[in-house]
Amino acid sequence: MVNQAVSHSDEELISGALNNDRFMQEQLYRKYADAMFTVACNYSDDDDEAAEILQEGFIKVFRNLKQHDTSKSLGGWIRRIIINTALESFKQKRRYFEVVEDYNFTKDQSNNDIFEELEAADVIKLVNTLPSKAQMVLKLYSIEGFAHHEIAEALSISIGTSKSQLSRAKELLRGMIKQANG
Repeated sequence: MVNQAVSHSDEELISGALNNDRFMQEQLYRKYADAMFTVACNYSDDDDEAAEILQEGFIKVFRNLKQHDTSKSLGGWIRRIIINTALESFKQKRRYFEVVEDYNFTKDQSNNDIFEELEAADVIKLVNTLPSKAQMVLKLYSIEGFAHHEIAEALSISIGTSKSQLSRAKELLRGMIKQANG
């Protein structure tokens, strides 16, 4: 007889975890850890930092599990906690950031097709080489769908700085892509 893992519903996992059932806590962690590690990697400089974000995030998940609104997705709620944990880590490191000035952004429509020539992995590598603040704003805006006022609040910056950092990130990416494509 083959030993198969039992799949538990989110409701069962939450109930068990809230009752301090270590097995159910582990099952909840295992169900979401891989996806949340990927999220943490998007907001960290390396795998070690992502692992720290993941660990700290899941500590918060278990401490605040009774606050989860069961009418909403558990995975979405955990993802938001991981992102907020990554933002806290980012804020702690921000004293090392460069001084950012406002950049004027002029659109060059002819650059739009240069993105089509790249694979997603190449774009991710380029994004990860951007300056930290520009990288964080771009990811929050483009991947997570945050509005500029949400980014400004999360990073303790002005809305104008959020907008200028997004423009800066896009311009830097265009330049890197042009250079890569010759």
